[in-house]
Amino acid sequence: MAWLDALRGIAALVVVFEHASYSFMPEFRQELMPQFNTGRYGILVFFLVSGYIIPASLERRGCVRTFWIGRVFRMYPLWATAVAAVLGVSILGLADMRDLGDQGTATATVAHAGLLQELLGTPSVLLVLWTLSYEMAFYLLVVALFTVRLHQRSAAVAVTLAVLAAVSVAAGVTLPDSALSGLVGTGPLIALASGALVVAICCASSGQPALRVFGGVLGGVLALVLVPFNGTVPLWEGLIILAVMFLGTAVHRAEKGQSSWWWAGCTAGVVVACAVASAYWNSDEAPFTRQGWIVAFLLAVLTFGVALASRHRRIPRGLIWLGMISYSVYLLHPVLLAVSDGAIGRWPRDNPVLVLAFLAVLLPLCALTYRYIEAPGQAWGRKLARRVEPSRRAPGQHLRPEKPQVRPENPPAARHTAQHPARHTARPVAPDRDRAEVQGDVCVGSSTHTGRVRPSQYGSRSRRL
Repeated sequence: MAWLDALRGIAALVVVFEHASYSFMPEFRQELMPQFNTGRYGILVFFLVSGYIIPASLERRGCVRTFWIGRVFRMYPLWATAVAAVLGVSILGLADMRDLGDQGTATATVAHAGLLQELLGTPSVLLVLWTLSYEMAFYLLVVALFTVRLHQRSAAVAVTLAVLAAVSVAAGVTLPDSALSGLVGTGPLIALASGALVVAICCASSGQPALRVFGGVLGGVLALVLVPFNGTVPLWEGLIILAVMFLGTAVHRAEKGQSSWWWAGCTAGVVVACAVASAYWNSDEAPFTRQGWIVAFLLAVLTFGVALASRHRRIPRGLIWLGMISYSVYLLHPVLLAVSDGAIGRWPRDNPVLVLAFLAVLLPLCALTYRYIEAPGQAWGRKLARRVEPSRRAPGQHLRPEKPQVRPENPPAARHTAQHPARHTARPVAPDRDRAEVQGDVCVGSSTHTGRVRPSQYGSRSRRL
């Protein structure tokens, strides 16, 4: 998966440039952004990568419980570090924290804790956290499809979401930002949605089939309500974001032989056509903004396609390393930029040297956070997942015995045995547990609903998603 790491690294650097250009390259930014929205480009590449790898991670594990454990330990340690850092520099007066409006600390904290704050009418304490809300919505939908055994329908889901986005624009359907929060109130919506999120994850992780389905469907409904009706991006763009992630899943299925490349290509064509049409028809945005969004979208899809076609080629180690620390780069660069703005201010003229100096500070810092925060967190998640993974053998059930086998002996020992047969007896070998078919408490999956499972279906676990 080196090519995916390379894509992550490229996307992270583009997003960093997007935000750093406010401070160090204002003139260049003013010329570039109307033609090419670099921020949307990087984010869409991230979404395509997530769509490619996240459902595959769930299906490889075959267990919703261990999937959520992996996600929590992958995302939250660094998330907590970044949030604590921005709060710390704000308290010390080194930077200004984003205004949360009239929301109380308790409601804002609850909204952020579930990573859905951007879909709950709560401004993110760190600007880039808004994308994690859409990632969480995608996770909920992936789990929902998995629990009802429709996870192979990724292409159909992508097409449906993209068509709905285009239809909404053609029909002139527009909603204000955080429409549901304005209708029922931000506080009540946060309480209701957060409670539903906890219930959905807990039930979907249960060992009871009925509870699994209930939890999965509840989480999917929550995502489908919040993304179009309470997002901070236009309704059509929220649907396109989900469609893009499911397009990544459709490409993964074609690459693994689970569906045809023809079907994946048709899916990509429909998603691209609906996205471009939605952005072009949207009357709420100025033409230059439309052009910048469309160019960013097309280049993101093209970048993903080129990387996919080159996946068997040698990938530069530098890009792989950037991909490895890309989550740190994405979350920590706004904190460092806030400190820089507070210390030296924003420059009125372009200064590429300051951009390079900023990267020279950011990348080593991110390497440290990856080594001492991200990597240990992922290791703890894998360890906990192994502990709570459903037993592969029911209590009291014994493996079927196998006939004793005689170990092969080397030629000199064989000659000695022939001369003194009474001194040697056959030594039995313990049954091969890895090949024994067992029955136990297993989680929902494509082949686990029957209750019988072979250990080989668990597969090898990758060190890192």
